Amino acid sequence: MNRDLRLTTGADIRRWTVGHSYSRPTVALTWRVRDDAKRKPRPALDQEALERLGLFYAGRYGTTRAKLRSYLARKVRERGWAGVNPPAIEQLAERFAALGYVDDAAFATARTASLLRRGYGSRRIDQALHAAGIEGSDAEPAREQARDGAWAAALRFAERKRIGPFAGALPGRDEQQKAAAAMIRVGHSFDMVRKLLAAPPGEIPELDGA
Repeated sequence: MNRDLRLTTGADIRRWTVGHSYSRPTVALTWRVRDDAKRKPRPALDQEALERLGLFYAGRYGTTRAKLRSYLARKVRERGWAGVNPPAIEQLAERFAALGYVDDAAFATARTASLLRRGYGSRRIDQALHAAGIEGSDAEPAREQARDGAWAAALRFAERKRIGPFAGALPGRDEQQKAAAAMIRVGHSFDMVRKLLAAPPGEIPELDGA
């Protein structure tokens, strides 16, 4: 038999296949190329389209005026602006707040309740409210809620982490320092952390004097 017509070893096969590729685009790649070819650029926004986006966002997510403004500004950057006048983002957010579609105070109290249940302290809650753009009178009820629930949240965090009075045994110095650092990271005050971690296992201290 002519050697050119037979492959006798793995080396022969490797030499023969060099430079010969039978790979084809995958089905997924083919569909993606077709979809990209069919997809048309989305039109630039005008004030009516911006309002529709705002209604969708406010209806789907619990949000704040600051978050809504940030979302709408990002959409304008992504899609461009076709309106005659500049986008009235600030006015739209304020109108949605007046209509009750956006409620900063309600968002703040709900967010605070969620963080307290997870064992977070007042400082971290205050940071979360600030990040959401909630300030002044809208934030004050939530801050009071955080102060009132701080000790219960500290106990909840200690129980979850099995530290302080919820530890199985008296901790060593390194364990005590790690426990204190963990509680401070989630926003609890130094006085609360000190009082809670000074308690022996099984003896839950009272808040008085914290």
